[in-house]
Amino acid sequence: MKLNDFLNLMEEIAPANLAREGDNVGLLIGTDRTEIRRVLVALDCTVPVAREAVARDVDLVLCHHPLFYMPVRHFTPDSVDTAAAYILARHGIAMFAAHTNLDAATGGVNDCLADLLGLTEIVPLPPEDLGRIGRLETPLTLAAFAAQSGQALRSAPRYCGDPNALVTRIALVGGGGGSEIAAALAASADVLVTGELRHDQAIAATTQGLAVVALGHHETEAVVIQPLISRLQKAGNGVEYLETTSGRVVLACPGNEERNA
Repeated sequence: MKLNDFLNLMEEIAPANLAREGDNVGLLIGTDRTEIRRVLVALDCTVPVAREAVARDVDLVLCHHPLFYMPVRHFTPDSVDTAAAYILARHGIAMFAAHTNLDAATGGVNDCLADLLGLTEIVPLPPEDLGRIGRLETPLTLAAFAAQSGQALRSAPRYCGDPNALVTRIALVGGGGGSEIAAALAASADVLVTGELRHDQAIAATTQGLAVVALGHHETEAVVIQPLISRLQKAGNGVEYLETTSGRVVLACPGNEERNA
């Protein structure tokens, strides 16, 4: 498969125009390899992932989180900002990022998250359409919903709000969704589900009558990896797509150390 064919395929899955302004998506590291035969898929392009890419002889690393958010002034193997990129570039391995465009895309991060949480009547969350909003078929207490969601994602849930309040209308944004509180309130959501948010954001949400459930940044985004690989493989072209086996970037919580290994 030619590199341009891969780029076109990813544009179909996660169109670049869906990305938030300023997001660094697309082909971030090029390659002079003429064929893409093997692709490693990960959330983050860390040094362990880059080393795995070399060891598994892949031609391209496909990540959710981009590199180079800020201008790079020094491209060295021991710089925090460029260590992983240096490994890939040195071995001629390309790197592609699909971030907020994959969050917003049909079948992307937030659609996968909504499906796992068992929501129905799922629609984009206005005004940016990055997140999703849907309903539970059967209302649950906030505590029960948080526990059920944690089980579905194999995460340690945290929530803020009245544990006995019934929730039905659910807004969600994978990853860091604290900035979507106003959108969730405008959509009359009972609860906002996200990966993480600041303490002050949780207080602000509950003060305005919106409960929040935090399920972990990694956990709420990793839900897209296997569905994405399946979609890419269905396109054929003889490319092998591999999920990374390198260590996850997850903050350990009591009781979930095994899941974070």
